[in-house]
Amino acid sequence: MIREPAELDVDETGRVELPLGILAEAGISPGAKLLVFSDGDGRIVLRRAEDAINDLLGEGTL
Repeated sequence: MIREPAELDVDETGRVELPLGILAEAGISPGAKLLVFSDGDGRIVLRRAEDAINDLLGEGTL
């Protein structure tokens, strides 16, 4: 798999646009429900909502 890094900007309203190529690499299609949270160490995590909920119910953590 070829990973294509991208530099993003946060606009004045706090929005960030992710390139479709990055989403496609992760297997996330337009219209997918995502859960986003801070990992507490400077990283922002995007997870498919279904996967995050399954982990939360099964393991008790995100």
